Amino acid sequence: ALQPVLSLLCSVGGGSNPFQHLEKSAVLQEARVFNETPINPRKCAHILTKILYLINQGEHLGTTEATEAFFAMTKLFQSNDPTLRRMCYLTIKEMSCIAEDVIIVTSSLTKDMTGKEDNYRGPAVRALCQITDSTMLQAIERYMKQAIVDKVPSVSSSALVSSLHLLKCSFDVVKRWVNEAQEAASSDNIMVQYHALGLLYHVRKNDRLAVNKMISKFTRHGLKSPFAYCMMIRVASKQLEEEDGSPLFDFIESCLRNKHEMVVYEAASAIVNLPGCSAKELAPAVSVLQLFCSSPKAALRYAAVRTLNKVAMKHPSAVTACNLDLENLVTDSNRSIATLAITTLLKTGSESSIDRLMKQISSFMSEISDEFKVVVVQAISALCQKYPRKHAVLMNFLFTMLREEGGFEYKRAIVDCIISIIEENTESKETGLSHLCEFIEDCEFTVLATRILHLLGQEGPKTNNPSKYIRFIYNRVVLEHEEVRAGAVSALAKFGAQNEEMLPSILVLLKRCVMDDDNEVRDRATFYLNVLEQKQKALNAGYILNGLTVSIPGLERALQQYTLEPSEKPFDLKSVPLATTPMAEQRTEQLAAVPEFHGLGPLFKSSPEPVALTESETEYVIRCTKHTFTDHMVFQFDCTNTLNDQTLENVTVQMEPTEAYEVLCYVPARSLPYNQPGTCYTLVALPKEDPTAVACTFSCMMKFTVKDCDPTTGETDDEGYEDEYVLEDLEVTVADHIQKVMKLNFEAAWDEVGDEFEKEETFTLSTIKTLEEAVGNIVKFLGMHPCERSDKVPDNKNTHTLLLAGVFRGGHDILVRSRLLLLDTVTMQVTARSSEELPVDIILASVG
Repeated sequence: ALQPVLSLLCSVGGGSNPFQHLEKSAVLQEARVFNETPINPRKCAHILTKILYLINQGEHLGTTEATEAFFAMTKLFQSNDPTLRRMCYLTIKEMSCIAEDVIIVTSSLTKDMTGKEDNYRGPAVRALCQITDSTMLQAIERYMKQAIVDKVPSVSSSALVSSLHLLKCSFDVVKRWVNEAQEAASSDNIMVQYHALGLLYHVRKNDRLAVNKMISKFTRHGLKSPFAYCMMIRVASKQLEEEDGSPLFDFIESCLRNKHEMVVYEAASAIVNLPGCSAKELAPAVSVLQLFCSSPKAALRYAAVRTLNKVAMKHPSAVTACNLDLENLVTDSNRSIATLAITTLLKTGSESSIDRLMKQISSFMSEISDEFKVVVVQAISALCQKYPRKHAVLMNFLFTMLREEGGFEYKRAIVDCIISIIEENTESKETGLSHLCEFIEDCEFTVLATRILHLLGQEGPKTNNPSKYIRFIYNRVVLEHEEVRAGAVSALAKFGAQNEEMLPSILVLLKRCVMDDDNEVRDRATFYLNVLEQKQKALNAGYILNGLTVSIPGLERALQQYTLEPSEKPFDLKSVPLATTPMAEQRTEQLAAVPEFHGLGPLFKSSPEPVALTESETEYVIRCTKHTFTDHMVFQFDCTNTLNDQTLENVTVQMEPTEAYEVLCYVPARSLPYNQPGTCYTLVALPKEDPTAVACTFSCMMKFTVKDCDPTTGETDDEGYEDEYVLEDLEVTVADHIQKVMKLNFEAAWDEVGDEFEKEETFTLSTIKTLEEAVGNIVKFLGMHPCERSDKVPDNKNTHTLLLAGVFRGGHDILVRSRLLLLDTVTMQVTARSSEELPVDIILASVG
């Protein structure tokens, strides 16, 4: 349908854009030509092209002016010129959502749809369905059914595709056309069969059994359309992701032997993307992709190597058999194919082949796009983890790439890779930092410059010669704009906070920054200068190295409240909630609206995910969210009644604790109609006699009044009766009383807390056989944040130190240093520090 437009564009202006300087008002003025008699088809088609161009360029047509132009255009149906008629169909579709009363052309379109001119019938169907709403669809239902089974393929396809669009607004009506769609699915025309199967699938996609029957029916007798095969493969893959099904996998595997290359590739791609696919199941797909690697068609070679590249990320051993074919593609004339071949080899090849491959990549890096350069960087990042001894070679290559021209995403990928190498390997830290220092001398991306400055402030002071980085950092203060200057000031302060011999020099530099033009830079310099001049480790740790972890909106609210209610008591930062998510802020407001919870103080923590206390298929669905305050816990029960002939009233969850928790009150859900979620609460006081007994199991019983109701109207018809429903037990663990916090410098935080309440004990983890398992279990059990990547256990090590940081309810920092020794079992020495004794006792009691 767009061919006349393209021809018209090419015939005017010798290839330039003839519509570049169109004005809407002038074009709408020209549209008056539509009312002239006789109609000039060529001139009118040209004006319609201008209107379509304006709409597609984002020009806004008002409802009135669009409607006037539309009504004028309807006169053009008097002409039988085929080009003009098809331009009318296009314009109707584009203006259907702008102009009013577009249904005025329904009769004209219906006439074309049922007429003898085959070239008009298909486009007329598409235009008619575009302007037809759900209320009018039944009027043309008979015509649509006829069009779906029409012998002319273009008409049948138009009706099927239009039906697919109509499903969104008129599912029940279109569902009645299934018999016609099934007849069309047997068509010899490849596009009609494809479109018919697409419609059938979307009608049945919410019924797994019906979809499986459809796949079985059409694949058993074979399909004529390769497009239909591809769609059936995708449907079968989707079904397999949700449940195992051998016949479905067998069908996909059988498509690897199809005569159409697109079907073979679709099947191979589906197999390698199936979750949990074994090496044996991958083998036939990889073999097919290996054959495609030597295809004379560049598109097939590209598709094969791109898919093998993805496979190599998860199953490098499965791709090893293709290495010879991939090496042949390294010299491919298509640089995209060559890049993918090399990056795949980097993931699957041996350590000895890395130098040769890196040399080959270097020869054409400048010729490929940033998108493929990022693929190369990702492959190098994976290599760094696989072959630590090759860090020097890979780092030099990355630095060479960093100095070349490139966009933000490309440079960010390189910086990310270098930073990950630095964090994983201490021996490469100084080399990596030096490379990054040189990069920020000419870095044009603010985000990358500030990130590198942050890294320098974090890692630089711990190196053998920290003073060598100061020149690079201070250059940013002199040469860059305000955001980078502010980042540089923060980095300088971190050097001064950790290196006493450098402190005098850092103070001099910060004094210069106090005179900066920018407020943020001046404020940071003034703040850090005052803190550093105190020469106190605790202040340095709390305000420079680790900083505040409170919620900024929460701090603002707490300060505002403090100013509204003057008090002789100083403002307590511990009363401010920790940094929280928007969901946590929403929960705080939700709980504050319940009168029974006034006076509990600030919300300390909410469990990140609700705990299910019933199976999802039961008559009542109950999920619990735990909210922890300083001295209390609130259990929020979100309840759903799935019985349509019952309404529940005064719903509560009665709780019986195994430890010294005390249930204070229940806040009921007043009414729980069918399928309308409701919430009830239980408030408990934390143990006072034995405050270390925080771990507890609650038995839960839902109690309520049942009233039978009419399923259709929801009206209750009796007084009701008392009933109860047993729920799963609910556990409270030590992790519910601790919130994770990140300490960028654990040693500084350790010194800041001090050893007044330090305690240490040794435990044997008899059921745990590896350090990795021990680390994972400890982090999950305590609910604390692993610091300085201490949750990463080095290979082939039998000792490890895990550093954990958190805040205990009430705002008390709690730090844990856990030394692990692996012999026959894991022995763990736990040292805990806090500003109060209770958190330390709770940690040691819970671990014991």
